[in-house]
Amino acid sequence: MILRELYYFDDKTMEPVEDENFDLQDDSNAYEKSDTRKTKLTLKDINKARKASDMHRKLKQEELNLVRQMYGAAAQAAAGGM
Repeated sequence: MILRELYYFDDKTMEPVEDENFDLQDDSNAYEKSDTRKTKLTLKDINKARKASDMHRKLKQEELNLVRQMYGAAAQAAAGGM
């Protein structure tokens, strides 16, 4: 497990910040073993899943840009490139 998965820090100030991906109000339903009702997918749930997907895609793109910057042709040339 990666430490970043447990704690969220601001990149500029390195101070802990709230996780935008988790909403405490959504964690109020506790299902029992005897609860056999089917859960219904609402438009709110679909929208939340779409937003989470968009956020994940944005974070992956930022990480990819950072990796390209670190290991790109300019970094290779500066290090004496092979």
